[in-house]
Amino acid sequence: QVHLAESGGGLVQAGGSLRLSCAVSGRSFNSGDMGWFRQAPGKEREFVSVISRSSSWNGGSIYYADSVKGRFTISRDNAKSMVYLQMNSLKAEDTAVYYCALSTRVRVSVNPDDYDYWGQGTQVTVSS
Repeated sequence: QVHLAESGGGLVQAGGSLRLSCAVSGRSFNSGDMGWFRQAPGKEREFVSVISRSSSWNGGSIYYADSVKGRFTISRDNAKSMVYLQMNSLKAEDTAVYYCALSTRVRVSVNPDDYDYWGQGTQVTVSS
């Protein structure tokens, strides 16, 4: 059984930084692309970032939502089965529950429906 566990959320002032981590267990970590999504109260879950399973898969693709481009950085450590999301210059509108997810689809995807496994989420609150 695949298990994803996020950590690193919390309360931070606007302009501050947080680093989210996601630990994956139960399957070969480098068999899936890893994505971060978020969901704010009353809103649908939205794509934040995705990193392909390896540098040789789909050209080592990394994508970001326009709203976080230049502020967030995704990375993964296949040896440790970890994926990270470094979030800088945080804004109040970044407040949400953040989820990591794993996709085994052939193509790198920004669609949450293409992700097979999900973590339980970690709350990020940015005060203005």
